[in-house]
Amino acid sequence: MAKYKLRIKKSAAKELEAISRKADRRRIVSRIEALAENPRLDGCKKLSGSERYRIRQGSYRIVYAIEDKQLVVYVVKIADRKSVYRAL
Repeated sequence: MAKYKLRIKKSAAKELEAISRKADRRRIVSRIEALAENPRLDGCKKLSGSERYRIRQGSYRIVYAIEDKQLVVYVVKIADRKSVYRAL
C-alpha cells in the first residue's frame, strides 16, 4: 500500500498545541503519523452525514478526511470528546 501524505488544518494544529499534557500531545501525533500508513486504522469510525472519519486517542478525538485518489489525509479537528462534534 502506498503511503498517504498528511495535511493538518491550521485550526487543528492550534487545537493540538492547546493540549496541556505533553504525553497526550505525543500520543496524538503518533496516532496521526500512523494514518499515513493506513488511514482506516482499527477503531476508526466513519461519521454519518459526511465523508469524514474519526479515531480515538484517550479522551481526544481526531477527525479527518481521506482523499484516496491523491493519497492525502486531511486532519480537520482535534478536540476532547465532549466538544469535537460541535460545528463540524
